Amino acid sequence: MPGRITPLVNNQFYHIFNRGNNKGDIFLQPRDYARFQKTFYYYQYAGPKLSFSKFSKSNLNSFKPDPNQKLVEIICYCLMPNHFHFLIRQLKENGISIFISQLSNSYTKYFNTKHARVGSLLQGSFKSVLIETEEQLIHVSRYIHLNPVVSGLVKNLDTYKWSSYLEYISGHEFLCSPREILNLFPSVEKYQEFTEDQIDYGTSLELLKHRTIDINT
Repeated sequence: MPGRITPLVNNQFYHIFNRGNNKGDIFLQPRDYARFQKTFYYYQYAGPKLSFSKFSKSNLNSFKPDPNQKLVEIICYCLMPNHFHFLIRQLKENGISIFISQLSNSYTKYFNTKHARVGSLLQGSFKSVLIETEEQLIHVSRYIHLNPVVSGLVKNLDTYKWSSYLEYISGHEFLCSPREILNLFPSVEKYQEFTEDQIDYGTSLELLKHRTIDINT
């Protein structure tokens, strides 16, 4: 993999995303989403640890990694049928690149075996955007969480299982670290209002984008 033009810096936040090769789906059934969740939870930690083949057969709650071995801190995420989003803080040198590389390789092997396919699953190298302000941080978290509803997958965000939004509104930290964002709000309810107040606006923008694409193609 060629070196990145813009290096990823420790203790900085980044919006990380990628999509399926040729815009194809990377999740075909609930088991795929669940496997990806387990895979990214596992590979955010460096070794030594259980082999992933053993871990993948265990319960997430049984995994007790050394917190000092964290490569990255996952602030929020959303898994969509043909792409994924992460908001991540890098903790160790090259942490994001190592994390995404191990996650992508492991999940691609699983997906290709499971669905009898060969070749690349994801479209080249992942994309990254540096988060430079607290305002940008909270707006990117909202953008990530709004994906399922503005894309028309669900009508209510709290019914979508494959993002961190349920962790945010329940206050239950499991696969990610919601406190980085929630501590910037007076309450969980205020974050929920901040996010859901933009649903109609976000949906209208998504419809406009697709209409524009249809007109120009």
